[in-house]
Amino acid sequence: MNFIFLSPYFPNNFYNFCVELNKAGVNVLGVGDLAYEELRTELKDSLTEYYRVDDMEDYSQLLKACGYFTHKYGKIDRIESHNEHWLETDARLRTDFNVEGLKIDEIEPMKYKSKMKEVFNQAGLNTARGKVIDNLEEAEEFIAEVDYPVVVKPDNGVGAVDTYKINNHEQLVDFIESKLDLDYIMEEYIEGKIYTFDGLTDGEGNIVFSSSMTYKGGIMETVNEGLDMYYYIPRELPEDIVEVGMKTAEAFELKERFFHFEYFKLDDGRIVALEVNVRPPGGLTLDMFNYANDINIYRGYAKLIAHGSFDQDISRKYNCFYVGRKNFINYKHSLKDIIYNYGEYIVLHEAISPILAPAIGDYGIILRTEKLEQGKEAVQYAVEKV
Repeated sequence: MNFIFLSPYFPNNFYNFCVELNKAGVNVLGVGDLAYEELRTELKDSLTEYYRVDDMEDYSQLLKACGYFTHKYGKIDRIESHNEHWLETDARLRTDFNVEGLKIDEIEPMKYKSKMKEVFNQAGLNTARGKVIDNLEEAEEFIAEVDYPVVVKPDNGVGAVDTYKINNHEQLVDFIESKLDLDYIMEEYIEGKIYTFDGLTDGEGNIVFSSSMTYKGGIMETVNEGLDMYYYIPRELPEDIVEVGMKTAEAFELKERFFHFEYFKLDDGRIVALEVNVRPPGGLTLDMFNYANDINIYRGYAKLIAHGSFDQDISRKYNCFYVGRKNFINYKHSLKDIIYNYGEYIVLHEAISPILAPAIGDYGIILRTEKLEQGKEAVQYAVEKV
């Protein structure tokens, strides 16, 4: 089996996919713009071959790379990056080389938030009222229906990039005058707690692994207001979130893919579908899957690709917490203090890539506990301010 992996060095933990695919007997063919000498040893050792391009944004270079691999190794069986930024590129390459997986004519509902909303509605799920807007008049017409505040974000965007809460007409005018030349979707502001439903489907669309996260607050606020971040995977997944999550996976007909679905849960118990991402959740969450269940999700994925079955035992032994601290925030307790007092729970701590830091912090700490309250206590200690 020939598996082309785009940008296998980013995020930092994605090299594990290549390691496990190689162990499963797959030819892992890397494509990236990083010099081969700069790849970590474990990644180099797991790649059958690496093709360096000058510019990952130049599609012709990626075509040439995939053509080279096809000529040398035969038919390509999979092309994947597991990265939101390359979702459309992956699909274009699969289409051009007739490779199994999402094709370019299938990804619109997974890439454009307005299209996602249509699928959510067809599946009978609640959504925030929204409209793609292009000018001040269209925005004012929509706000007349839903009132302030509203949220605006690129219809085709990644995470919380260029996402804003608009509270009044003055802020609306400022946004319209300064916005990028993109299609934006405007939505009514929903006040609720953010939950996710995350997992992996097999080639038939069956969910073979599932998880859920509960967030301290929204990514939009974390980025725009410079807040620290924490979220956790509970041992017991919320039944109502699992129910809507399974409906979402079915509605989007996902096969052999990781997924990351986001929802608001309102005070009255209603769940509002927010967004679909057909890739693993970001940051160190894949590693949190492992720590929460004592599994190797990378190995499970590799076996699924190579042999069609997922062999990891989902035990849900621990609650798993992520804490992302920002360098400019004056915390009451140092990292040394946190390790001294809660070191028995900490399984990983490391600096975060600068490109991810605005959303998930400059320094990340993962800890796991058998009891939920133990983890919540440690998290509150870690984020306490002076």
